[in-house]
Amino acid sequence: MAAVYKSLNKGSKEGAGRAGDAEKPKNRQRVLILSSRGVTMRHRHLLNDLHSLLPHSRKDAKLDTKTQLSQLNELADLYNCNNVLFFEARKGKDLYIWLSKPPNGPTIKMHCQNVHTTEELNFTGNCLKGSRPILSFDASFDKQAHTRVMKELLTHTFGVPPGSRKVKPFTDHVMGFTLADGKVWIRCYQISETEAAKHPKPTADETTPADPTSLPSITGRPGETSISLVEIGPRLVLTPIVILEGSFGGPVIYENKEFVSPNQIRSDLRRAKAGRYNERTEGTLERKNRHRDLGLRTGEGVKQVDPLDNRVVFA
Repeated sequence: MAAVYKSLNKGSKEGAGRAGDAEKPKNRQRVLILSSRGVTMRHRHLLNDLHSLLPHSRKDAKLDTKTQLSQLNELADLYNCNNVLFFEARKGKDLYIWLSKPPNGPTIKMHCQNVHTTEELNFTGNCLKGSRPILSFDASFDKQAHTRVMKELLTHTFGVPPGSRKVKPFTDHVMGFTLADGKVWIRCYQISETEAAKHPKPTADETTPADPTSLPSITGRPGETSISLVEIGPRLVLTPIVILEGSFGGPVIYENKEFVSPNQIRSDLRRAKAGRYNERTEGTLERKNRHRDLGLRTGEGVKQVDPLDNRVVFA
């Protein structure tokens, strides 16, 4: 189907001439997707879901190092990719996602949490493999400088160019990026089209959809199609940490001061539990010392003899 579509477009473009084609720049984007050692099953399934949603991506083997990330620039040059999506796993439980534009940058490091893959969500929506998505960004991305940089990198990474090799000439799903509470919430929906005659216009009580994963449909006149959005998956939330000027290096141009690492959170929880244990231990020791001073413990301390004791009076 894609070959027939390209052959028909080629015939129409030859008549237009080469002058018009030279004026329109070509969008050449290719994404290299790979992970580090130590990823969990959930992280690996998320990587496969994103790879299936991005037909212009190339998946590579795991990277052996976590300190020399500059090697990713050489891999991107080797595979002719100008975008890198790197999954860095820490301690088998924390996942960090790097978005970079090699070889000159910039680079964004984000903490990924609340991951739900497509298989475990078991949504009813579906989309054609190889189709192009519609990217929907929240208006909050245009308010600050670092959010505009994030929007640009997300557009280059998740925006599928029309001239890619594995792209089908269809657009049947939407990828939504919402900025809330300092985090980027990513959702994916299928564009479902049905005839308006089969579904009458909803009443005031039926405006809210029964399925929480679907959005209200857009109905038209009888004979027209009704468009609705059904969630596909996956779901994930990204918290930006730093933005580097170069590709996996360079000076820091933005740093999220409100971000707290999961290691610090776990350390604070352990310290709080240890504090409660230390309080109980100190209370027990103080009680034993007090009983010892009063002579209430056998064999410890000197018990003061009462002058009115029978042993003293009748001695």
